[in-house]
Amino acid sequence: MTHQALEQGEGILRLAPAWVPRSFCIPGKRLKLHPDDLYAFGAHRGGIDERWFSSTTKADNGPLTTPDEGLSYVVWGDEQKPRKTLLADVIAELGAGLLGDAMWSKYHAWPMYAKFFDNKGALPHHLHQMAEHASKVGQQSKPETYYFPRQLNNYGADFPFTFFGLEPGTTRAQVRHCLEIWDQGDNHITDLSKAYRLELGTGWYVPAGILHAPGSLCTYEPQWASDVFAMFQSLVNEVPVDWSLLVKNVPAEQAHDLDYIVSMIDWEANITANFKAEHFRSPRPVKQVAEMTDSGYIEDWIAYGNPYFAAKELTVLPGRTVTMRDAGPYGMIMLQGHGTLGAWPIEAPALIRFGQLTHDEYFVSCAAATAGVKIHNPSTTDPIVMLKHFGPNPEAPSQ
Repeated sequence: MTHQALEQGEGILRLAPAWVPRSFCIPGKRLKLHPDDLYAFGAHRGGIDERWFSSTTKADNGPLTTPDEGLSYVVWGDEQKPRKTLLADVIAELGAGLLGDAMWSKYHAWPMYAKFFDNKGALPHHLHQMAEHASKVGQQSKPETYYFPRQLNNYGADFPFTFFGLEPGTTRAQVRHCLEIWDQGDNHITDLSKAYRLELGTGWYVPAGILHAPGSLCTYEPQWASDVFAMFQSLVNEVPVDWSLLVKNVPAEQAHDLDYIVSMIDWEANITANFKAEHFRSPRPVKQVAEMTDSGYIEDWIAYGNPYFAAKELTVLPGRTVTMRDAGPYGMIMLQGHGTLGAWPIEAPALIRFGQLTHDEYFVSCAAATAGVKIHNPSTTDPIVMLKHFGPNPEAPSQ
């Protein structure tokens, strides 16, 4: 039956919103989720501060995690009585028919997902385990990248700065000491780091093993298909961080082995003196801007310089119709405007109720992407702006 879903959208799948709460965060209220629904999972689960896109990765939020938390659903069939099927199940059934031969033969899965995360304050200084450490708990490593959309950041919330890495000269003993004093309140690990002011319309690449404390801008985050992490900061926004969030993805027998925990840090990558030069990402035009403008659009690479995933921001100018071709399958989310994407309507809603279906998120098959997707903007004033997230993409800049 999943073939019917793909045929209905002529190679493009419509997706339902996937909302995710985090018990250790306070929502920034910029996800367009109705204010009455911020605690739709229950106050005991924490507020909803994330929306996941094109996700076949289940959220790992402890024993209370719901069975399909973080997973995207394909919406298809009758608009009045639509059917919903997990994207993971559609991919498992269609395989190369959806992802293309190259991606399916290499991964037998969709290897990434993206999200918006939206927090009133900064997150704890944390890392995502490198492959050798993630594999010990049956998980994959998780590199990720950030982009700060203008459309979702009418205010910067409490702390629009992000700590990245460790200052050159920092020793392992200093970090170990921060773990030793965990229960004394603030363990001062950010004293060993440096915060960078976040700039709208730019982003950062964060490999696994890099410590980072994301700031309070609403952030678009393409990443590898995993939800591993280890929180290294014991007090954030005057709220204690439980030790369990440090060792969530640490083998049980090493949950108090401080040397093992410190070994999860990619040391040389964290203490490099050229951190910003290596990891900051400013937009890269896909083609000459004048050429694109004449054709009715502007498109920038916003995630690139890594072998795992890539992302673009596409703007279709008012009153224009364009056909966009890409090297492989991708998910997309609308930021602004309305129009059509192939056979589907697209629109950026102002407010979304929990459980409500939308026309702002889609997944484009490899065949449709390479053949070209027709996008029409009927507005005389408002551009269409969307974000497109890819797996490994040979067309993305290498650095």
